[in-house]
Amino acid sequence: MDKGIAYDKLANVGANIIKREIDMEKKIHTATAVKDANVKLSFIERFGYGIGDYAGNLIYSAISAFLLVYYTNVVGASAAAAASIIAISKFFDGISDLVMGYIIDHTHTKLGKAKPWIKRLFIPLAVCQVLMFTVPSSWASSAQLAYMFLTYNLVSTVFYTGINVPYATMQGLMTTNSYERGLLGTFRNLLATAGTMTINTVTLKMTAAFGGGDQYSQRGWTLTTVVLMLIFCALTIFQLAVTHERVDSYESDDDTNEVQKISFGKGIRALVTNKYWVLLVINILAMYFMMSTFFGSAVYFAQYILGDTAHYTPVSNALSIAQIATLFVTPVFMKKLGKRNTFLIGDIIALIGFGATGFVGANVSLVVALSAAKGIGFGFMGGTMFGMLQDAITYGEWKQGFNIAGMGNAASSFCMKIGSGVGTAALGWILAAGKFDASLASQTASAAASIKVSFILVPVITSTVCLVCTIFFDLDKKYNKIASDLAAGKHMND
Repeated sequence: MDKGIAYDKLANVGANIIKREIDMEKKIHTATAVKDANVKLSFIERFGYGIGDYAGNLIYSAISAFLLVYYTNVVGASAAAAASIIAISKFFDGISDLVMGYIIDHTHTKLGKAKPWIKRLFIPLAVCQVLMFTVPSSWASSAQLAYMFLTYNLVSTVFYTGINVPYATMQGLMTTNSYERGLLGTFRNLLATAGTMTINTVTLKMTAAFGGGDQYSQRGWTLTTVVLMLIFCALTIFQLAVTHERVDSYESDDDTNEVQKISFGKGIRALVTNKYWVLLVINILAMYFMMSTFFGSAVYFAQYILGDTAHYTPVSNALSIAQIATLFVTPVFMKKLGKRNTFLIGDIIALIGFGATGFVGANVSLVVALSAAKGIGFGFMGGTMFGMLQDAITYGEWKQGFNIAGMGNAASSFCMKIGSGVGTAALGWILAAGKFDASLASQTASAAASIKVSFILVPVITSTVCLVCTIFFDLDKKYNKIASDLAAGKHMND
């Protein structure tokens, strides 16, 4: 036999042995990391994680519930123009989510993959939120629109994305325990709801107090936002101090690291072939579209359908209080029935609440009662949704053989942003189609109808979409085996 051929064969055998040893080391490392990460979290860490979403909703809920109102009633922009700015920006915002997810998957620091980005970006986000609610009143309308576009994108496309995608990713990086992930989702939604309730309760009171009794003065909105952003910064610092990432993946010291080889395109292909992730993001897209039209139209519904903006607080707070109360019992349902079935129950209750609202007219008491029903539904849905998402991403790791938690959360966040952006834009377009005029104390019949469509009909349709998607989400029957396989370093094709 030729010596060269013999040496080549020997080299190939040696390479194969080395490759098997490396693969075995990867499996051992992965198994150890997953086992170490399958932990029960302390109350303070669960609470600290949830505080992050309370803080985030001081920004997100202010945008969802009041940004369009601020643009139309304070700045004086047309509803259609303001809605178009938000809609166009949301597409840039969604793309930035995907980029941020890719960055997270390729981040390796002592703090972890996600926490460093929250630490770096929360202060710039707070500053830009203040700027967004401080449109110069002396500028020409075209300059104001340009300013609105710029500041909205700095907040939503750049800095909010820069902390929200890492925050969502942390839920899957703190533990692999499915029930603990569900609890993190419950704490997250519980405190997010509290943040929303805070915004709904104090915003118009604060703008009136800082504005000398005028709810729609520029000074009042600027000072209100400054106070809220100081609170946001303090809460984010607390969250960073008490939460920890534990889930790891195999890492080597050279550029052959498997994580580094996962291209952006490969990550996207892995997501769109994960049926459970697809079902979840359609669900999320529908929910966030609904929340933008529903919550965004609530002030208009209170003022022009129920007859007084003062009704906004009891209507919104009835929902938030019921949602918070439900979130306290959601873990009991989740443990007994599973996350998917608990979500289904909530969706059905919310759907009934939305549908019935169309039959009670301007009866404030009944509208408040039905808001409480919607809150119960939201409690069950919100308390389980993000835990279901992390399980779907874990299923994708088991199926594909690699982890793309950052891109999985980023792409779902992309759908949240697109859903909420298009939902906000749809609200503006629906109001414009109904000839809504903010200068009128009493709206025309067509304008009133457009408000009802946004507040009632759109949520009925989107809740039905969520119901269908969740029926097909049967991952709960398979998850324990998947988690066991990953703990042993095995994947679907092994």
